[in-house]
Amino acid sequence: MATPSSPPVAMAEDDVILAIDQGTTGTTALLLDRHVRVRAAHNVEFPNHYPQPGWVEHDVAEIWDSVRQAVKGALAAAPNVTIRAIGITNQRETSLFWDRNTGAPIHRALVWQDRRTADICAQLKDDGHEPAVQAATGLVLDPYFSGTKAGWLLDHVPGARERAEAGELLFGTIDAWLAWKLCGTHATDASNASRTLLFDLNTGAWSPDLCALLGVPLQTLPRVCDNAENLGLTRGIDFLPDGIPVSGMAGDQQSALFGQACFAPGTAKCTYGTGAFVLMNTGHQVVRSSHGLLTTVAWRLGGETTFALEGSAFIAGAAVQWLRDGLGLIQSASEIETLAASVPDSGGVVFVPALAGLGAPHWRPNARGLVSGITGGTTSAHLARAVLDGIALQNVDILRAMAADAQTPLAALKVDGGAARNNLLLQLQADLLGVSCVRPTVLETTALGAAFLGGLGAGLFENTQAITNAWVEDRTFQPSMHADEVARRMTLWSTAVSRA
Repeated sequence: MATPSSPPVAMAEDDVILAIDQGTTGTTALLLDRHVRVRAAHNVEFPNHYPQPGWVEHDVAEIWDSVRQAVKGALAAAPNVTIRAIGITNQRETSLFWDRNTGAPIHRALVWQDRRTADICAQLKDDGHEPAVQAATGLVLDPYFSGTKAGWLLDHVPGARERAEAGELLFGTIDAWLAWKLCGTHATDASNASRTLLFDLNTGAWSPDLCALLGVPLQTLPRVCDNAENLGLTRGIDFLPDGIPVSGMAGDQQSALFGQACFAPGTAKCTYGTGAFVLMNTGHQVVRSSHGLLTTVAWRLGGETTFALEGSAFIAGAAVQWLRDGLGLIQSASEIETLAASVPDSGGVVFVPALAGLGAPHWRPNARGLVSGITGGTTSAHLARAVLDGIALQNVDILRAMAADAQTPLAALKVDGGAARNNLLLQLQADLLGVSCVRPTVLETTALGAAFLGGLGAGLFENTQAITNAWVEDRTFQPSMHADEVARRMTLWSTAVSRA
């Protein structure tokens, strides 16, 4: 796959592309040079806010400060570079409104994990709207997505709906908000737009009917741009010079698919972050799922859209954080591998990571986490092992559904994200899935994809061949578990999921 463009603009040895990877628990700034090498990367965490059970919010001032500190940290590690372009990637469905004139948000952003609109989604389903919504958007009616969050904000922040109708408010996911902050442009890319419940895959545009259904004024929505497109130049930023083009945007999982060089239809990746996210490239074809998966935009380049099937598990790395912060069983996330490896298996303990409901292919927003099979002999090591099992097992459900929808068996799975450093987790994933898991040398594929899109949009790269050439395998994990043992574990897992 190549992106139509002019010959690339030459980059000097110390020219770099800045990728801003704005995630759920932190922001990473990554500097990529002309050889597609990472010059520096710096991560800064920020807090999540939980006003009540099931509600998750972000203070976008804290997000912006994390962007500032991450960029400053990366530049401090590579002080002599010149930033030629900026690519943005983001936690996708997290949503907010802000004042068109002042830029002030009207409320904390509602995070993709937030479940407060579960009753709204249930009512829309009961009223028979889901088939039409799914046909247009490729999504299901679930509080995961942005549209019902937008409606909730307008209905619960005093005066917000009136201000929105009067054209005083702008809506966006975090990519749109960052673009607004960096260069004053109100725009979102096609991949993020496709996660809102307001974007029609068939027309490639916002749907007036869906906006009316969810109560979101069309005039508050950003322009939908290509994933590699010059949106404007930085101006008035205290940590960046003026005049840098903001030229690439993609939702985090689509950006990781791009960064993993999954350009051929049928190629797939799993990113282990706060959640676990599996995407399979389906080419220019909109593949409708009959197994509980989502159809989404992968990217749009030169006006041509590539689509993907997606399955999202809401909790993956967050379950390890729960062991660390909630139960105090480990002091750092990296300790879970050693603890879990100290026992041969989970000793019959099964953990269902439904700490924020169950995502694909089950879509049970009111499900909650469950630990079963505990005995007097259960130790912290067994629980740690069960957590890793649970992360891997939920992905087996997703990938089996994906293979059925795509009508082709999965040959291999590319893996990335922070938890992909865990060798035991990846071996479990390969064993339970029955296919090899391939890890690249650069695990920051989300940021890598954003940098590459930024480079394409600024004319610094001619096509996608450069990222294909840059992708290097670190290690392949081959399945070794006996089929009978896999079947036994899947049976225990299915029973536990039904209880959750």
